[in-house]
Amino acid sequence: MSYHSGAFLRRSLSWVMGMGILVTALFVILVRGSVFSYHTWGFAASLSLVCAALMTVPLLLLGVWVMFPGQGIIRHTPVRGAIAIAFIYMGYAILYVASTNAVPDEIREEYQMIHPLLRLAASPVIVFDPSAFRPPDGLMLEDYRLMGLSVNEANLHFIQTDHLIHSLDLATDSRSELRNRAIELGFWALGFHSLRHLGVGDHLHVSLRLPG
Repeated sequence: MSYHSGAFLRRSLSWVMGMGILVTALFVILVRGSVFSYHTWGFAASLSLVCAALMTVPLLLLGVWVMFPGQGIIRHTPVRGAIAIAFIYMGYAILYVASTNAVPDEIREEYQMIHPLLRLAASPVIVFDPSAFRPPDGLMLEDYRLMGLSVNEANLHFIQTDHLIHSLDLATDSRSELRNRAIELGFWALGFHSLRHLGVGDHLHVSLRLPG
């Protein structure tokens, strides 16, 4: 391998890794900022997303300035391309992955009733493992209490005053423990309540608690 081809390969790998970090950071900021706006100010999902998107702008510019020091770097084509791709991904996640198109037809109606911010946070899991989503299947309040949930937490499995469901269950059986633990901690870091149920029908309970 020549020097030039090796340098090109290193630059390409660095750019791909940088893009991965950028997209992940923007997704985390978008979801965490939305949850913060929802819990703190009681904003609707759409307004919470707008506030979170605005939060990403200065942080994105700061990150670009740190990674690419120098005057006028924002005008450089690779950086503008990275920013464009990152925001395109965020739009894709909001408009498609977090929508009802991300799940099979037979559970689409149940999935559509879940709060949009919770669907958005779960989108990386759903897109790579659509069968992870577990519909309620007619479970009653007492069933959730037997799973170890408090009355308030169990109630989030049912339609709330905003006409949305504020919790979902993700299957964890037949999946690696490392993957399950990472997802549980990920939801917690994003501002959601997550609880692993290890009894019959091993699953992860994730909820978006009501403001206040």
